[in-house]
Amino acid sequence: MTDPREFSEERTDSTSHPGPPRQRPPVQHGGYAQDPNLPPLQPAQSQYPPLPQPSRSRPEMPGAPVRPPKRTPRSGWRKAVYVGSGKLINPGESPAERRQRELTARVNQPLRGCFKIAMMSLKGGVGKTTITTTLGATFASLRGDRVIAVDANPDRGTLSQKIPIETTATVRHLLRDADKITRYSDVRAYTSQGPSRLEILASEQDPAVSEAFSELDYLRAVSLLEHYYNIVLTDCGTGLMHSAMKGVLDSADALVVVSSGSVDGATSASATIDWLDAHGYGDLVKRSIVTINSVRPKAGSVDLDKLAAHFSARARAVCQIPFDPHLEEGAEIELDRLQPGTRLALLELAAAMADAFPLKGL
Repeated sequence: MTDPREFSEERTDSTSHPGPPRQRPPVQHGGYAQDPNLPPLQPAQSQYPPLPQPSRSRPEMPGAPVRPPKRTPRSGWRKAVYVGSGKLINPGESPAERRQRELTARVNQPLRGCFKIAMMSLKGGVGKTTITTTLGATFASLRGDRVIAVDANPDRGTLSQKIPIETTATVRHLLRDADKITRYSDVRAYTSQGPSRLEILASEQDPAVSEAFSELDYLRAVSLLEHYYNIVLTDCGTGLMHSAMKGVLDSADALVVVSSGSVDGATSASATIDWLDAHGYGDLVKRSIVTINSVRPKAGSVDLDKLAAHFSARARAVCQIPFDPHLEEGAEIELDRLQPGTRLALLELAAAMADAFPLKGL
């Protein structure tokens, strides 16, 4: 029989039982009520942590159920098989296509700020202006940012002759109107642009006026351009002692020393590197690329491989540009008219230069 005391509201046992927790009044902080049972609020951080950067390589996942799709071929017998089979048979891209895709990915490495490249040679006739134009055009055609080449040659430079001329304005006009320039469209009025999207800022064509282009003038021009362009190439003169050269070297992030495939061209390139080492630009030499440009159809008795090995001991990289009939014309340059071997060599040169992009500012 059930004891009725079990249902009584009055307890008869003497055991103490904890009651409900007592609620403390909320604490006021800055006009807002804070629950005392919650951990205290942390003060806001004064600086945000750096944002994570995306990785270009995907981590390997053992046993992943999905395979990456095979890339379709773009040329040769592989493309013929792929198209002829109604796209049912995919042989994949060729080693040459894979190499080109990898080089293009290197050219498109991210770049913070403005990267300034000085193009130098002590000897004329080695194709320095041609390499400046083709390297800049390669960057401009593959990257989405803005690329400009500046003619800093005091002896009537020919850089403006390598693309269609859209304006007769020169760097002198740009400096004269510098205070009025507030946007990219203002700068664009002083430059000419080729089919590759490369822009060129011409030098003064009057030698008497261009000789007065000083170090301060060059630094003012570059300081203005770096606000609107990501890559600035400077086509220097053949002399190392002209007034603007110190400003070019002091502001450069990298250097391209252009040599021909001849003995005297290689000797002049070596003399250029010796001069830079002797005048405190050893670090810039370590970041330099020597470009051996074949301005003649045949190299003669000169062993270009030995020449490249000689320069590789002093520079960060060495690139060889083969002879190309289109470049020999000395007229306006169109990348589509270059031979495949020349396009590939220029792509390798651009990729080698772009490897220094992540190191800028370090």
